[in-house]
Amino acid sequence: MRKIIVSEYVTLDGVMEDPGGAEGFKHGGWSFGFGGAEQQQYKFEELFACDALLLGRRTYEGFAAAWPNMPGTGAYGERMNSLPKYVASTTLSEVTWNATLIKGDLAEEISKLKQEAGQDVLIFGSGELVHTLHERDLIDEYRLMVFPVVLGSGKRLFPGGNEKKVLKLVETRTLGSGVVVLTYQPDKP
Repeated sequence: MRKIIVSEYVTLDGVMEDPGGAEGFKHGGWSFGFGGAEQQQYKFEELFACDALLLGRRTYEGFAAAWPNMPGTGAYGERMNSLPKYVASTTLSEVTWNATLIKGDLAEEISKLKQEAGQDVLIFGSGELVHTLHERDLIDEYRLMVFPVVLGSGKRLFPGGNEKKVLKLVETRTLGSGVVVLTYQPDKP
C-alpha cells in the first residue's frame, strides 16, 4: 500500500511560509543560505522514491507556473514535470501539467489513491491540504526539514485549534548546514 508523505521546510517555531509571502520568498526567503549538496541530494532521493505528487491548489498553481519553464533543473526538474500530480481543490475546474483534479470526497479519494499500485505519494507545501489530511488521519509520514531560524510569525504547519495527536520519531538526519530532517509517523496504538 502506498503512503502519503508530507515533506515540508519549517522554521524552529513551526513556520512553513515566509511571512512576506511571495515577495519575501523572491527576496531570499528564510530557507535560503542553508542549502548545499547534502540537502539537494536528500530532496533528489526523496523525489525519486515517489511516483506521484499530491498538491493543494496554491502549491499546484505556483509549481505549474514555474517548473515547466525553469531552465537548468536537470533530472530533478524532468522528474517534477513528468510525475503525475493529484490536485485537491474546490475552486479549480481543470488542471494541466500532467495533473488530475481530485473530485468528490477527499478522504475517499485519498484512500483510493493509497490502494493503487506504485510508490509513495509526496506532498510539498500545500499547507491547507496538509492540515485537512492531518485532521482526518490520512498522512502516513511527516518529513520536516527544520531550519535554524525563528520568525515569530507566518503560516504554521500546525495552526492552533488542533486536537492532540502523538507522532513517533522514526528517523533523524542532521545536515552540515545546521538543518535537521525529522521524520515522524502517526503513533497508532
